[in-house]
Amino acid sequence: MSTGANPSHIRELETIVWSNKLDLLRRIVATRRVLYDAVGHFYDDDGWAMASHLAISALMALFPFLIFATTLASFLGADAFAETAVHLVFDTWPEQIAAPIAREVVNVLTVPRTDLLTYGVVLAAYFASNGVEALRTSLNRAYRVVETRSIWYRRTQSLIFVLIATISFVAISVLLVFAPIIARILEAKFDWIQPYMGTITVWRFTVASAVIVFGLFAVHIWLPAGHRRFLSIIPGIIFTLVAWVLGSTIFAAYLDTFSSYVTTYAGLASIMIAVVFLYIVSAIFILGGELNAAISRYLEARARVPG
Repeated sequence: MSTGANPSHIRELETIVWSNKLDLLRRIVATRRVLYDAVGHFYDDDGWAMASHLAISALMALFPFLIFATTLASFLGADAFAETAVHLVFDTWPEQIAAPIAREVVNVLTVPRTDLLTYGVVLAAYFASNGVEALRTSLNRAYRVVETRSIWYRRTQSLIFVLIATISFVAISVLLVFAPIIARILEAKFDWIQPYMGTITVWRFTVASAVIVFGLFAVHIWLPAGHRRFLSIIPGIIFTLVAWVLGSTIFAAYLDTFSSYVTTYAGLASIMIAVVFLYIVSAIFILGGELNAAISRYLEARARVPG
């Protein structure tokens, strides 16, 4: 009775091994092409300059947006909006960056305002919408599309984005104010739910993270020209979120260990730190769009290859 290996089985194993190796090689080549396309276009299309533009626009839009939102919230009776809005915006920032900015934001937002329908708040909404326009311009470049919609359509859409974001922030802030009360009622009635309630800090961070995720989907789908499928934007959003966490962690560690911003810029240190942080986040955001565009271009090229 023969105990030797069956030649046909050996050939099948060799075929499987070679097939797996070829599949791995194809994936490596595809990944290399996509990354080369994304990073190459980012550099060729002045990605760093666009990141700078987006960072400054975001910083300039932040205060007008929060002032407009706070005024609207006060008009609607949500007087505790300022504190919760600051948490929604800054809870996902590293503490070293967020803390000094958040204090100043609270100081600005707690100034009494009753001018909801005056030119000042209307201008605040307009300046806040400039941040949305900066996002649009960055994504149009990243997705390699030409804007054909009228300026009136784009500006109206930007203002609607600001209004929706404001109303969402107001609604969430109200929920967060009442969250501890709701939690205590639920815990009193249902003992088994207590281990799952967590702390209000955890819920704030969760809500703030959800706001970022939904915001990323919204701006990638509706702001740039053209149409994109829902699944086609997921890779760039995942990249943005992961790179945001890594970049924030590394920058925070740098501030703790090596930074000399305070000695260099004195009272302007917090602003300079915020600008650099937003610059990093903006570059990551644009690269997320570049990655989506590069993947789509690769898949379209593969689809044109016969067989």
